[in-house]
Amino acid sequence: MKLDNTPVTSHCFEGRPFWLKRDDLLHPEFSGNKARKLAALLDYPTGQYHTLIGYGSVQANSLYSLAALAKIKSWQLEFYVDRIPDWLKQTPRGNYRAALELGATVVDLSQRADRANRHPRDYIDQIRQPDAHCLVVPEGGRCALAESGVKQLASEIIDWQQETGVKPLTVALPSGTGTTALYLHKYLHPVGIEVITCACVGGDDYLRSQWQALGETSTPIILQAPHKHHFGKLYQQDFAVWQALKAATSIEFDLLYDPLMWRCLSTWREQNQHKPLLYIHQGGLLGNETMLPRYRRKYAADISIKK
Repeated sequence: MKLDNTPVTSHCFEGRPFWLKRDDLLHPEFSGNKARKLAALLDYPTGQYHTLIGYGSVQANSLYSLAALAKIKSWQLEFYVDRIPDWLKQTPRGNYRAALELGATVVDLSQRADRANRHPRDYIDQIRQPDAHCLVVPEGGRCALAESGVKQLASEIIDWQQETGVKPLTVALPSGTGTTALYLHKYLHPVGIEVITCACVGGDDYLRSQWQALGETSTPIILQAPHKHHFGKLYQQDFAVWQALKAATSIEFDLLYDPLMWRCLSTWREQNQHKPLLYIHQGGLLGNETMLPRYRRKYAADISIKK
């Protein structure tokens, strides 16, 4: 299982060069952002737990990664979600489909009579009541156990910089909970490497609150989105950027996070043309299995939306 030392490749986008850290090339069932954040769990003794418990979106990358981890460790995964749409139950796709194939149990709280409007986290604590043989992972892997895997990623970036002599260096990646960006900043800032990110879920205040919960006082730079951006909503500009990235690099990127980050980077790069850029490809490509059909349905009349 390859969970470190991913390659760095060179590309050009919008007339400017950049490097790409290919974390999407980590283990196919345990790749990208979540593989780094959950890597520490691979060293836990298999018999220490029998059940892994998580919560979040039914199409979350963490659902698939936790399912893969549970399979590797011979644990059972229980993943709690607000709701599973009827059409998805009938025709599973994306991370949900892949997690089911790995043996995950996905609990639809909308069908539970004892939910009483509880948040999935509260339902797990108050109703599920995990015992000592259960390991609960917060949504998106936002917890201290993520630090060691992200520290390894930072170490690889530092080694690459030393080998190539690229200075000054800026590392860019989009954020959900911002855990990866925060811990990268913790280990890269002391050696003069800047980390920049953007808030893809809940806005800048949400992102700062997630960082505050992890107890770190020094944080990455947040780039401002070009307009108010609602997570999971379809934006034609996002799809256009995604298509342009794929055309320029021959590499597929995630449709939920990467397009917004690259739109933020468009302005940043104009103002920081002297700064070499290393972008972290965090995987998450299974989500495109559901996002692409949505884009094609919504913008079918637009000739720029190609199959």
